[in-house]
Amino acid sequence: MDYKPTIGLEIHCELKTATKMFCDCPNDTSEQHPNVNVCPICLGHPGVLPTANKKAIESIIKIGFAVGGEINKKFKFDRKNYFYPDLPKGYQISQFDMPIVKGGLVDISWRIGEEREIKLNRVHLEEDAGKLMHSDDGKSTLVDFNRGGLPLMELVTEPDIHSAKEAVAFAKELQLILRYLEVSDADLEKGQMRFDLNISFSKDKNLGAKVEVKNLNSFGALESAINYETERQIEELEGGKKIKQETRGWDDSKMKTEGQRSKEESHDYRYFPEPDLPIFSSDSFNLNDLKLAVPELPKDKRIRLEKEYALDSVQVNYLTEEKELSGYFENAVSELEEDEGKIISPEKIKLIYNYLTSDLRGLMLESGISFKELKITPENFADLIEMISAKEISSRVAKDLIIKMAEKGADPRQLVKEGGLTQVSNEAELLPIIEKIIEENPAVVADYKKGKTNALQFFVGKAMGALKGKGNPAVLQKLFKDKLT
Repeated sequence: MDYKPTIGLEIHCELKTATKMFCDCPNDTSEQHPNVNVCPICLGHPGVLPTANKKAIESIIKIGFAVGGEINKKFKFDRKNYFYPDLPKGYQISQFDMPIVKGGLVDISWRIGEEREIKLNRVHLEEDAGKLMHSDDGKSTLVDFNRGGLPLMELVTEPDIHSAKEAVAFAKELQLILRYLEVSDADLEKGQMRFDLNISFSKDKNLGAKVEVKNLNSFGALESAINYETERQIEELEGGKKIKQETRGWDDSKMKTEGQRSKEESHDYRYFPEPDLPIFSSDSFNLNDLKLAVPELPKDKRIRLEKEYALDSVQVNYLTEEKELSGYFENAVSELEEDEGKIISPEKIKLIYNYLTSDLRGLMLESGISFKELKITPENFADLIEMISAKEISSRVAKDLIIKMAEKGADPRQLVKEGGLTQVSNEAELLPIIEKIIEENPAVVADYKKGKTNALQFFVGKAMGALKGKGNPAVLQKLFKDKLT
C-alpha cells in the first residue's frame, strides 16, 4: 500500500481596515520609512491598554458567514507567549479556545474538476508581527514595526487535504472569497497572505508524525513545499527511519525545506486570557446586517454565469477570478439587453467576452490600468460590440478604437464618424481595389490557381491594408474568389 499524505493549512491574511488591531495607528504597509506607523500600544510599552478594532471583528464574522461556519456566541482574546525579535511585547494577542468562527467549508470543485469540499476547523483574529530586515552582508538585522499590530485573520483547516493540487486550489479559492468580501486584498506579493503547512504520511487511517512548514508566501512555494516533503518523508519512511515532528522552513533559492526547531504544541505558548480585553458577545454585533453584506460568492457566480450566458467552464472561471472583470462583463451585456429589449444573442455574448478578455484586458494589463481607472464605460464598450456585430466596423478598426477609447474615454460612434472608419462593404467601391491587387500580383494568382488557399488570405490582407482596415473581410474574400475563378 502506498503512503498517503494528510495535509492541513493555516492561512494568515492581513485585513483591510483603517487602523491596526488594538490601537489607532494607520493600517498602511505601503513603501515608506520604517517605524513611522507605531505608537506605545503596538510597540508594547508598559501600562498601555489595547482596544479591539470593531471592523476587524466584523470582517471575521463576514468570513464566517461566507464559509458557512458557526459564529460563536462568546469569543475572547488570549496571550500567546513566545519570544521573537519582531514581537515587541514578548507575546501576541491571538485567540485560543474561544475563536470567533468554528467550522465551515470551502468548495474547490470548480478548480479541480471534481466534487470536493475542504472542511475548516476555525477562523480567528490576531495581531501581526513586525518585519525583520536583514543586511546584504548577513551581519545585522533591523526590525520594522510598521506591520506590527495589523489585524490578521488566521484560518485553520481540518487535516482534510490530500495533495498539492487540492492545497493550491483551496488557497486560491480562499483568496478569491476574501477579495469578493472586500475584507482583504490578499496580495501575496505584498505579504498580505501567507501559508503554514502541516503534512504527515501513513499507509492507514492513523496519522503519521506531523511536520510543519512555515511562512510560505506564494502558491508556487506551497505546491513545491508539499512536493518536496512528500519525496523527503516517503524516502525516510521507506528507509526504515522515523519522521521527526518538527517545524521546517522553505528555502526558495534551494527549493527545499530545512529544519528549524522541534514542533511546538499549544501548551508551549502558555496561553491565557488577555486580561486587558473583555469576553465579547456576538449579540453586540448586527449579525443580520453582516450576513446580508456578504455578496454573491465565486461558487454561486460561476453557476449563474454558466446558466445565464451559456459560457463554458473555462470562460466562467476566467471571469470569476476577478470580481471587477465579471462585473464589467455583465454591465456591458445589460447595456445591449436594454437597447434591444430582448435577450442578447449568444453571438454578441461571445463578442463581448472575446474583446473584453483579449483586447481590452490585454491593453489594461500592458498599461497597468485598473477597472477603477479605465475610461471606457460598459455602455461605450457595448456600443463598440454592437457596431462590430452589425458589421459597421471591421475587427481591425475595433482594436484601434479600443486604444483610442482608453486614451480619451470617447464614444466609439463619434470616433468612427470623425475618422471615417465605417466598414466598406459596397462591392462597387471594393472592385477597383481588388482588380488592382490581382493585376499587381500575378505570381500569387498562379499559386492560388495551383490550390494554395493561403494565397487568398494574402489578397484579403493586401486589400485591408489599402483600405486602412475598413474593408469587410467576408465581402473581400467573396469578391476575390469570384475574380480568381
